[in-house]
Amino acid sequence: EVQLVESGGGSVQAGGSLRLSCSASGFTFDNVDMGWYRQAPGHECDLISKILRDGSIHYEDTVKGRFTISQNNAKNTMYLQMNSLKPEDSAVYYCAADGVWERLCSEPIWGTWGQGTQVTVSS
Repeated sequence: EVQLVESGGGSVQAGGSLRLSCSASGFTFDNVDMGWYRQAPGHECDLISKILRDGSIHYEDTVKGRFTISQNNAKNTMYLQMNSLKPEDSAVYYCAADGVWERLCSEPIWGTWGQGTQVTVSS
């Protein structure tokens, strides 16, 4: 079964750090584009970082310099290290392979998506 499972979410104070994990089963990262997304209440789904199949890495401006995306192919796991967290980073975070979406991360159009993990940053 093709599946992604996120973990590592939680509650932290502003300035703190969290590391999210996205464990893949049923496929490998070799031929997919992987991404981290987030959706806050009242907001649309937002792609914040991605590792493409060619190895290139991209970040949205709001997280650039604070978040780091990485993959461990041996463990078939992708990570998102989040530092200097801000209250506005609070959201449900999703990982996806070849993700296509319109408005809601929970209702994607295409790809393999995890179930999401909640991140709450208090001021």
